[in-house]
Amino acid sequence: MSSYIKSHTDHTGITSIEFFHPQSNSLPGKMLNELAQEIHHAGLNADTKVIILRSAGEKAFCAGASFDELSAITNEKDGHAFFSGFARVINSMRTCSKLIIGRIQGKCVGGGVGLAAATDYAIATEAAEIKLSELAIGIGPFVVGPAIERKIGNAAFTQLAIDAGSWRNADWAKRKGLFAEMHSNMENMDESIARLAHTLSHANPDAMAELKKIFWKGTEHWDQLLDERAVISGKLIVSKFSKEAIAKFKGK
Repeated sequence: MSSYIKSHTDHTGITSIEFFHPQSNSLPGKMLNELAQEIHHAGLNADTKVIILRSAGEKAFCAGASFDELSAITNEKDGHAFFSGFARVINSMRTCSKLIIGRIQGKCVGGGVGLAAATDYAIATEAAEIKLSELAIGIGPFVVGPAIERKIGNAAFTQLAIDAGSWRNADWAKRKGLFAEMHSNMENMDESIARLAHTLSHANPDAMAELKKIFWKGTEHWDQLLDERAVISGKLIVSKFSKEAIAKFKGK
């Protein structure tokens, strides 16, 4: 199957935004920009009451940045442009006036952890292990870091960022606050998502919009902050260390 991003709003005002990429739902720059636009448009759509962010398949929610695209970056300007895509997605989720439910059915790596953290209420399965692998390829979780640290705290974020080769299971993620709920299988997860989305679709939109402002208070400077972080990642990704590390990962 080819990669895609699609959006659907049902008659109750529940908008589902789904993304897919054949490489474990990794996200190249074009898809990042499209995803940011879809979230932004849903936030402006009067027919949308609540948003569900989801990906296709069962094994991976999101593998983060596309390694093919990372390996093709040859200069800091292009590196900055690529990582700005993750900044745009997170900022579109932050500024969206609608509450966003995350459907986390599988593994999250790097930027995928950032997406899960930027949702307002993440519901996961036991298969939703997480890992921040950026340091292993010579960079760091700079752009997604603020969203993750905001959700799980500095200590837990530090553990993930430093021990870049280790997976944390879904129970760890739930205990740290990344996931609001964890279910034993996808059926139970989807039932819980449907229940919550239905409830929120009948709630006062103005009240939810005001709640969202409160939830994200103190992040008003993130447009600048995440852009500055994208500059750091863009510089590091063209280093000799990163190029060799990505080549090794792709060769496995």
